[in-house]
Amino acid sequence: MNGPWVEKYRPQSLDDIVGQKHVTDRLKKYIGSDDGMPNLMFTGPAGVGKTTVALALVKSAIGEYWRSNFLELNASDSRRIDDVRHKIKDFCRLKPFAAPFKIVFLDEADSMTKDAQHALRREMEMYTKTVVFILSCNYSSKIIDPIQSRCAIFRFNPIKGQEIINRLKIIANEEKVDYDDSAIESIVYFAEGDMRKAINILQASASVGDKINDDNIHEVISKARPEDVSNMITKALTGDFIGARDILREIMILQGTSGEDLVNQIYQDVSRRVMEEIMDSKIYINLIEGIADTDFRIREGANPRIQLEAMLTKFL
Repeated sequence: MNGPWVEKYRPQSLDDIVGQKHVTDRLKKYIGSDDGMPNLMFTGPAGVGKTTVALALVKSAIGEYWRSNFLELNASDSRRIDDVRHKIKDFCRLKPFAAPFKIVFLDEADSMTKDAQHALRREMEMYTKTVVFILSCNYSSKIIDPIQSRCAIFRFNPIKGQEIINRLKIIANEEKVDYDDSAIESIVYFAEGDMRKAINILQASASVGDKINDDNIHEVISKARPEDVSNMITKALTGDFIGARDILREIMILQGTSGEDLVNQIYQDVSRRVMEEIMDSKIYINLIEGIADTDFRIREGANPRIQLEAMLTKFL
């Protein structure tokens, strides 16, 4: 295999971006506009294309000299006030080279300290005519209001399953890897709208055997099979607590699934049942409270197996 497939198949233009057409269509209007480009904030879950869109936008807006007019910082590393005062300030002081403006891209901006964000706000105020700031974050609520008010905010959605399937099949065909359609659907289930995670699972599964199938995927993903989770919930809902508990123990001990991952899979299955009208909404409301309590207790350090067995009793 020739390096990470995530980078190898990263889209290079806005037209190639998958699953975020509502964002790319708005951004295209800024390119070459007489009004210029405002500061931007990209917010949404991981793996949905925020960084990819930012890089594609930079290349389109600045042109061939984009490398000379572009500064990219991972704000989780450059999160202190000194980093803003030195790295960003020194870059902003220089005049744009053969371009209408320069661009500073701060990835994971929600990791910056409050002091660093206030210092960044001052830089945004000083260089409004020559520098465009692009901030990428998972949680916009962690960005201070003065910065948010200076940015056009773009919200990225989890990528739809069919769009991930289409992309994975293109990559598999390019790499000349055989696959089962059911295996691709399993990857989509585990990726939960995260394209980066889906491509990484695809590559890892391809390294296990000659063909990507469900067994290969479960070998690399270390999560419970969806049919096992569904069977466990069905048994619990029909009053067979012992049968549900036995499946739970098999999933956690033999398959090695973590408590946090299993809680998420149970939530996915229960939500699916409501959407498909298999489960009554009143039952769903009661179960969600139990799932939320279990998730909180496990994250706080309680024994995952005991908490999950206690949660199954709420399904009866």
